[in-house]
Amino acid sequence: MTTTIDSFAGEDILSVNQFDRASLDAIFGIAHEMRVLVERFGGAEMLQGKILANLFYEPSTRTSSSFTAAMQRLGGQVIPINNVQYSSVSKGESLPDTIRTLESYADVIVIRHPEVGAAATAAYYAEKPVINAGDGVGEHPTQALLDLFTVQEELEKIGGLTVVMVGDLRYGRTVHSLTKLLLNYNVSFVFVSPDILRLPADVLDAVQTSGHSYRQVDDLHSVIGEADVLYMTRVQRERFTDLAEYDRVKDFFVADKELMAQAKEKMIIMHPLPRVGEISYALDDDPRAAYFRQMRNGMYIRMALLAALLGKA
Repeated sequence: MTTTIDSFAGEDILSVNQFDRASLDAIFGIAHEMRVLVERFGGAEMLQGKILANLFYEPSTRTSSSFTAAMQRLGGQVIPINNVQYSSVSKGESLPDTIRTLESYADVIVIRHPEVGAAATAAYYAEKPVINAGDGVGEHPTQALLDLFTVQEELEKIGGLTVVMVGDLRYGRTVHSLTKLLLNYNVSFVFVSPDILRLPADVLDAVQTSGHSYRQVDDLHSVIGEADVLYMTRVQRERFTDLAEYDRVKDFFVADKELMAQAKEKMIIMHPLPRVGEISYALDDDPRAAYFRQMRNGMYIRMALLAALLGKA
């Protein structure tokens, strides 16, 4: 488990299980400094001469773009491979060979892949640091880090909060990673979903084993008044083999003005984005709507991680 900033240098970021309170505090401290740096000066040159390879086997807007922006704001450059069908992967090249090729040119590799464990496979074959940007329904550690950083920045604390997670808890890797990361803090959970989208057993077992308070319900209106953090997620069409089942649950929960009238004045609404109807656009001007600030925090967290992995934090 990584516990100091110096110990991040040269390491891979594959799972939230790598982080404890000390390492989270360290990364969040650097991310806050990166935020101040960008707001005052636009960036720095601490990663000048360094190159990041962005290898995305699945579509991405925010994660891919924010890693690119993070590297460039720190003076580095990026090799973007966001459509693998136009690379040698389309010719049948294996993941190990693709990784070994890219690390010949780059100092750090970011990978998103539809298969659980693909990032760990990439890290096994790579000598350069590898960052997991999402492996199927597995984990998305940098999203969880930026989510937790957003809670800290918005509410100025994490401990003692009630976190209400809503929507696709079965396939949502952002939910899986954030839940595990939150186990480092004294928080209470409310998991809101239809039966077929309940939290996976392994994640729920981790919550139970940790002794954290939790409930599973299917009525968001009954618990919205308790929420300090409302974490909405979309139902992921691409994870369903039965589209009739998807159509049945896709609009199960919607956050709108009527719902938020029952919520606390001091709380936040979060979403890993993209949204497809589960948060009304009418809420975008609500000061509690943190999802676009959350998105920007992704750049600061990824700046902090890149600097740390490359020994420049």
